[in-house]
Amino acid sequence: MDAIRRAKLISTYRDGLLNDTLPFWTEHCVDREHGGFMMSLDRDGTVIDTDKGVWQQGRFAWLLGELYNNVDQRPDWLELAKHGAKFIDDHCFDPSDGRMWFHVTRDGKPIRKRRYAFTESFAAIAYGELAKATGESHYAEKAKRTFRRFIDHNLNPQDTAPKFTDTRPLRGLGFPMITIVTAQELRESINLPDANEWIDRSIEDIRRFHLKDDIQCVMETVGVDGARIDHFDGRTLNPGHAIEGAWFIMMEGKIRGDQELIRTGCKMLDWMWEHGWDREHGGMLYFVDVNGLPVQEYWHDMKFWWPQNETIIATLLAYELTGDPKYAKWHAMIHDWTYEHFPDPEHGEWFGYLHRDGSVSSPLKGNLWKGPFHMPRMQLVCWQLLTETL
Repeated sequence: MDAIRRAKLISTYRDGLLNDTLPFWTEHCVDREHGGFMMSLDRDGTVIDTDKGVWQQGRFAWLLGELYNNVDQRPDWLELAKHGAKFIDDHCFDPSDGRMWFHVTRDGKPIRKRRYAFTESFAAIAYGELAKATGESHYAEKAKRTFRRFIDHNLNPQDTAPKFTDTRPLRGLGFPMITIVTAQELRESINLPDANEWIDRSIEDIRRFHLKDDIQCVMETVGVDGARIDHFDGRTLNPGHAIEGAWFIMMEGKIRGDQELIRTGCKMLDWMWEHGWDREHGGMLYFVDVNGLPVQEYWHDMKFWWPQNETIIATLLAYELTGDPKYAKWHAMIHDWTYEHFPDPEHGEWFGYLHRDGSVSSPLKGNLWKGPFHMPRMQLVCWQLLTETL
């Protein structure tokens, strides 16, 4: 990765974030009538569903606050971050139990709540950035409170019907992985007192239960004791998810100067690249079976936007931390394939859902899951990493 390549990548990530991704969303998704953001957008930015995903309210408010705190203190970014947080405050908590809704109407009436509490994790980091940006203590208190709800509900769900019976209890990679990055964000924004404790605990859970050295794999779902489960749920891998967790751990190693954490994250990346990279068409597959068997999910071979985003970050970070040319090669492969297929040259931003061969499956730009988070985070993190090196 020579200086010319680095300069080109910096321009791609920085300019893509500031001149394409962010303007697309700020121009089309802001709801000035009812507050918050409408993220269900057609290819050209037309709103095609006015319902609001609460994940996306927190994620976009976090991004805007993150940019304000770390890129440029633009008043419009801060105003929009507050705009999103106010909608969350006014409409996105269930007063009966304090938990957050997952899906609400345009004017904030509740539609549904999920069994898990990841909504709280995204609200927490949004509040954290606003606390840092404004110095207002109520945002810091809200950040701590929603983080506790996220932790408490995932560890000990209350008044929530379980999805499965106790016949085959399982544990998933999602909770410890999201705990790591949420605690990292809150450590940076509000100096969360027990952030390191939760990060350490979560990394240990991943190492103990999900990393399988004997088969060189990060298991997405295992038994409560870490045992491999020889059924569809137990055999299904999500390479992009595991690679996302890999760069969270690598980043923690970078922050602490801990080579063992860096090695752990690189190992996870190595294993899941081998499982997830599509050798026929390029790009990261969505689901694969650990034993090479057919996968139950019928969208298993599609190319979603976010696994590509997370792999771009992970490969670049691994290269910056180790200097291993393998990672520079992998980064070039995933970056070049992704930028060849996902960006929309006519209307800007990216398509979210491609067929395996890279052709567009849906022109949709946003929904309850896709919004301004994975891609702009990738653009920001990669821009920062490359600029640090220079």
